[in-house]
Amino acid sequence: MSAKKQTTQTAAYDIQLLFPVLFLVGIGIVMVYSASSAVALKKFGSDYLFLKKQALFALVGIIGLVICRHFPYRWYRPLTYPLLALALLFLIAIQVTDFGFSAGGSARWLRFGQFSFQPSEFARFAMVVFLAYSLEKKAEKIKEFSVGFLPHILVFGAFAVCIFKQPDFGSIIILAAVTWLMMFVGGVRCLHLCTSLIALLPVAYYFLIYAEYRVKRILSFLDPWQYPADEGYQVVHSLMAFGTGGLWGVGIGKGHQKLFYLPEPHTDFIFSVIGEEIGLVGVLIIIALYGLILIKGIQIARNAPDTFGSLLSLGLTTAMGLQICINMGVAMGLLPTKGLTLPFLSYGGTSLLLNMAAVGILMNISASTNK
Repeated sequence: MSAKKQTTQTAAYDIQLLFPVLFLVGIGIVMVYSASSAVALKKFGSDYLFLKKQALFALVGIIGLVICRHFPYRWYRPLTYPLLALALLFLIAIQVTDFGFSAGGSARWLRFGQFSFQPSEFARFAMVVFLAYSLEKKAEKIKEFSVGFLPHILVFGAFAVCIFKQPDFGSIIILAAVTWLMMFVGGVRCLHLCTSLIALLPVAYYFLIYAEYRVKRILSFLDPWQYPADEGYQVVHSLMAFGTGGLWGVGIGKGHQKLFYLPEPHTDFIFSVIGEEIGLVGVLIIIALYGLILIKGIQIARNAPDTFGSLLSLGLTTAMGLQICINMGVAMGLLPTKGLTLPFLSYGGTSLLLNMAAVGILMNISASTNK
């Protein structure tokens, strides 16, 4: 084999990005089984149920990563508005059709037979593609309010209203932060961005106190030990899991908080199970792997061959990073409780597939840069 061909095959997949992702997916499969086996056995009669599904999700996710790695990222430009329309259609369908599926008091899923997915995750991806395309296209007039600011805020507002109906306040926060940051980097005037941020604070405060359960979440966040039986229950048991784990953990499969104490141990609070069973060492390894992914994503954004690729990389990396930080922050009692999964580790097909696809897109942009 010639040296040129060897170089081409080596550059096909960015090892610095692929290795930590596959490592996390592998850890996720093991920890999903550990966290869910008791729940699955009691509810469904099979302790391998979530393990089998997560392994299948991982396989589909790897296929999605490979496809997106070889799908030229520039081809997303003509797909921008179809993706936006499809995302909005899915979000509306949750509320107005029988395909909407509720769990835990929130209607966040669409279900078609045995297949279900979370449209807000897809909406986030569609919004990132739209912002990257639109900000690049309008670069010459980006400072104008009616060109650089208003259209993007209107699209964000349409998505935010639909997601708020579910309700899913955590996804709105991530979507808002990604939108704001991408517009800032894209060159939108700071005056417009700061003014909108100040104007939205009273609105956010109103909707925060409008729902009683959100007020209780804030109070329990400030002192969860005063509400150990209701709103502070999740955080208390999550902190107990971390405390029990110590430096090395109690061992994989030997944790106690997952045994019907910690709610959603295989999804929202899988990081707590990791802390208990693998300990501080395991937690630091997980954080280091995420750090490698995010640093590489930022490098790809900085070195992208065009503005669209740079903004697309930034948006995908930021959305992933925010979800990681929020999930970990909630598990460790540093943030109020939000129903967000931990990328690559938590059980769930939609999150795993879209995050793997995002990694594939980042690899494609990286390979284009190398060429």
